[in-house]
Formats: sequence, C-alpha cells, structure tokens
Amino acid sequence: MSVVSNIFGSFFSLKKELAIDLGTANTVIIEDGEIVVDEPSVVAIDPRTKNMVEVGEKAKLMYEKAAQDKVRVLRPLRNGVIADFDACEHMMRGLIAKVPHGRHLFSPSIRMVIGVPSGSTEVELRAVRDSAEHAGGRDIYLLYEPMAAAIGIGLDVNAPEGNMVVDIGGGTTEIAVISLGNVVSNSSIKCAGDDFTADIQDYMSRQHNVSVSERMAERIKINVGSALTDLSGNAPADYIVHGPNKITALPMELPVCYQEIAHCLDNSITKIERAVMTALQNTPPELYADIVKNGIWLTGGGALLRGLATRLTNKVQIEFKVADEPLLCVARGTGIALDDVDAYPCLMR
Repeated sequence: MSVVSNIFGSFFSLKKELAIDLGTANTVIIEDGEIVVDEPSVVAIDPRTKNMVEVGEKAKLMYEKAAQDKVRVLRPLRNGVIADFDACEHMMRGLIAKVPHGRHLFSPSIRMVIGVPSGSTEVELRAVRDSAEHAGGRDIYLLYEPMAAAIGIGLDVNAPEGNMVVDIGGGTTEIAVISLGNVVSNSSIKCAGDDFTADIQDYMSRQHNVSVSERMAERIKINVGSALTDLSGNAPADYIVHGPNKITALPMELPVCYQEIAHCLDNSITKIERAVMTALQNTPPELYADIVKNGIWLTGGGALLRGLATRLTNKVQIEFKVADEPLLCVARGTGIALDDVDAYPCLMR
C-alpha cells in the first residue's frame, strides 16, 4: 500500500525543492540533501534558432572548439554576475532538466534557494530572480554565498559569535564576517579563479611566447597552480604544455613548474590578501577576537590552490583553514537552508 501511495504521490506531486549554487565556473544543484547536478556553467546555443544545443559538461567539451557561426558556446556568468541573461536562462533550464524526475502528471512548482555573491546590486539580484522564474521557479529565496558557505561548513551561523569566511569562486572572492544569523560586514572583489587563469595565459604568452587557450590555462592551474614558491615535500611534477609559437606558429612543447606559476599569480593573490586585511580592519573588536580564536575558513575552488592557506596565515597572522570539499560548501549550505527556511533570517525573498 505504501509503495502504491508513493507512486501516486509522485505522479500527482505539485512541488519540487532545489538548492542551487549558480557559480561562474560550476553549477551545483541539490535535491533532498543529495547532489543531483554538478556541471560546468556552460551552454551551447544555435545562433540561428536561439535554441539550446548542449549544457554543462557536454557544452564545455565544445568550448573554444566550435565554429561560432554554427554553435555559440557561452559562459553566461562572468565576475559572479549574469553577463548574458538569455544564455543563463537556457543554462538553468537545461541543468534543472538534468535533475532526475519522478513521473509527474503536472509540471511541479519549484521552490529554490540560490547562492548569490554578497556584493550583488539590486539589478543583479533581480536578474538572478528573473532567470530562476523563467526556468520554472515559483518560490525563490536568495542567500549570500559566504553565508551559504558558512552553513555548508557546519558553522552555527545563528550563534552570538564571530566567524569569517573567504569564498574564492570563479569570478569573485567573497569575504564575510558572520554573527547572529547575519552578515555583519562583507567585501566582494572581482579577483578570483578566472583571474588566475587569465594571469597564466598572459604569463605563457609573455614569458614563453606560446599561446594557450583558457581551458589549457585552467589545466595548468589545476596541475601546478601554487601560491608559494616553496612547497617543500608537497611539490607537484612539472606540467607539459603544448601550444603554437606566437611568431612562427610552429608547435611548442615545454614543461611548466609550480614556482613560475606562483610568481605569475602573485599580484592577484596580493589583491585577495589586501581585501582580507581591509575586512578585518572593518570588523568590530569583539568579533575580531572571535575570529582570532576560531580562525578563518577558505572555501570555493580557489581554496584548492596549493599553499594559499599557508601564505594567508603568514600574512594575516590568523590561522586559515581549508574547508572539507570547498567546491561544494555553498551548495550544501543552500541545501541546508532550503530544508528549514524559517531558521535562517538571512534568506532574501
């Protein structure tokens, strides 16, 4: 009888709940506490019909490889905000369609909690809401990414205690001091993973006279990216890069070591250091004392950069800790908030 009732309930279900980390580089969707979609924030669109061709991982495989007059492969989000509204709507529809569905007689109404950068303007927040509504959302909550990350880490954000989170995503670095369920102070800078990638592209062009694509630069970052020129016994092997010589167009093959990548990323990491210092200067003394005691949490893809936590700890003189699965902290936090929206006054409607 229970099996029949479950099938009946699924068939006539009118509600669906999704937690979404709409990231510049990756989009993660959680349903019922489980990650059901984790794919690149990329969409391929037919420029003639304006219809979506592919989305997510399959679209990323086409990135920088497709003829633009045949297929436009886009990253709709740049610097943490929607750069192409129509493409973002297509992408959200496509990724939501990848969520496993039961058999529904009617299209379910979707309640969503979406992570957004803490430095978003009202116009940017409205763009996210509109995209979500056009993608099928009916009851939409927005949650600042540092708050979502703190919840995802497992911090008690409603406690009368200060915690600082530095979320280094693809387009923005979000720095927030959290206490009593709210963001007490925050800073958002447009310097993050995409800037690291651009730094590597520029460095390879200037230093080695070789052209590398955005995807190749990203692979270099993953394989030998570092914030320190000395990683002691934890140094990665050199990464072999293939690309055309800028002058002769002849193929080049050269090894790249982590020390030279650390040098080329230095300016961008210094910007993040300054932003952290500024955020600490603007933190009330009582909360500052809590942060010194609790340490500062690093989340987002940038937290995986080798030696970053050590470099920031040496600079700020406060311990930096990398969260478990830093790429998923924001998504898990939005999922937890979705389960009990009344417990988190920080949710915006």
